[in-house]
Amino acid sequence: MKKVLLATVITAAFLSGCSSVPMESSAHTKSAQSFNAPSSDNSGIYVYRKDTIVGSALKKDVLIDGECVGETAKGVFFYHEVPADKDHIISTESEFSNNDLTIHTESGELYFIEQYLKMGLFVGGAGLKQVDKKVGEKEVLKLNLAKEGKCGA
Repeated sequence: MKKVLLATVITAAFLSGCSSVPMESSAHTKSAQSFNAPSSDNSGIYVYRKDTIVGSALKKDVLIDGECVGETAKGVFFYHEVPADKDHIISTESEFSNNDLTIHTESGELYFIEQYLKMGLFVGGAGLKQVDKKVGEKEVLKLNLAKEGKCGA
């Protein structure tokens, strides 16, 4: 019985904790949420994490082409421009190693990547999936822009 109670307490702590990351101003958030075309010869990549209770105590690094974009928490997104017309590797910190997603970008286009959390053996892991532009825009409008450049690892 004690083991069941302990497992319940640990699971509740994992699911209900809260974590935060440095945030941009509301003006920067609104600007990023206008979904303007990226700079000339670039593509724009939005990486977001929904505002859900699952895994809210966890922060997870996001990298594009090996460069730290930042650390996510629940309810945040990043906007990052990359050179267009080439493949880019978006990575997220997971339980044992990074999980990667490769996308090919085209000039002037916006791309939306959802970071999602999943159960792990010792700690929650993270994954990435590309979503449709309309779905991505709808989700990003619900979130806040996090500051780029600080990863935890």
